[in-house]
Amino acid sequence: MYEPSHLRTFLAVAQTLSFTQAARRLGLRQSTVSQHVRRLEDATGRALFTRDTHSVELTEDGEAMLGFARRILDVHEQATAFFTGTRLRGRLRFGASEDFVLTRLPEILEGFRHDHPEVDLELTVELSGTLHEQLAAGKLDLVLAKRRPEDPRGELVWHDRLVWIGAERLRLDAERPVPLIVFPPPGITRALALEALERQGRAWRIVCTSGSLNGLIAAARAGLGVMAHSRGLIPPGLVRIPDRAGLPELGRVDFVLVHGGRRTSAQGAADALAAAILAGGDRLHRRPTAGPARRIDPREAREAREAREAREARETREADEG
Repeated sequence: MYEPSHLRTFLAVAQTLSFTQAARRLGLRQSTVSQHVRRLEDATGRALFTRDTHSVELTEDGEAMLGFARRILDVHEQATAFFTGTRLRGRLRFGASEDFVLTRLPEILEGFRHDHPEVDLELTVELSGTLHEQLAAGKLDLVLAKRRPEDPRGELVWHDRLVWIGAERLRLDAERPVPLIVFPPPGITRALALEALERQGRAWRIVCTSGSLNGLIAAARAGLGVMAHSRGLIPPGLVRIPDRAGLPELGRVDFVLVHGGRRTSAQGAADALAAAILAGGDRLHRRPTAGPARRIDPREAREAREAREAREARETREADEG
């Protein structure tokens, strides 16, 4: 009923909220992207996006389709891997920026480890600027991080706006320097925040520096100052600083996947993880649900069991053939 190619196109549009960006990601013409979305909407009988000349947004049915699309594509890829007998091995050095500490990236990595148990995944969590440096030095194979707006490198996962955030009770004095909570250099949000304040001619002082996102959040919750942060990743307990505070606009920020420039034995694993992140990119600006453990859906449990049994059968067959 639902073509995998149409579902992949739908996910790309849902994550970038742009038909143009989705076309670039998929290597398709924009008219083809529009056609895929239209055919998927025809198949469902529902509108999945509301769109005009300026914006693209998911409808409630589009939000529901996100989960279905991911599950359908996951099963499709599992079946393809099973019947082609492709198995990835080797060591994959993956770097993720601090921004993803509080997101659902661990769920994506867990799924990748389940599907590719023979890949030795090494995770490095660092500042975006540091990760780009390590990638250039050949110390990482794949990086998920921010990039500056003028930087052309990387495959767009999604883009967002940077905003000022702080404790709800915080009040800024227009006559005093702005108290800043920042990552150390070469943090990208740090650089963008300082540049914006300098352009405005606004005085500032750094009240807290930490290489840990949790450290910055703790300082902000304590009311020490303000920090620049992605609008889609505002941590619990912090709020946007209102416009009446007079802080300058920070502009947008792109979250991208960047592959290492050298082809290594990890290329196949890097491609597979990149595909998994792109397929589940909407999870990266949604936090894990707090509270009681999620009830296990019987269908998901059955699918997991069938995938495990298929993997075990394949391993037994390969052992017999060996």
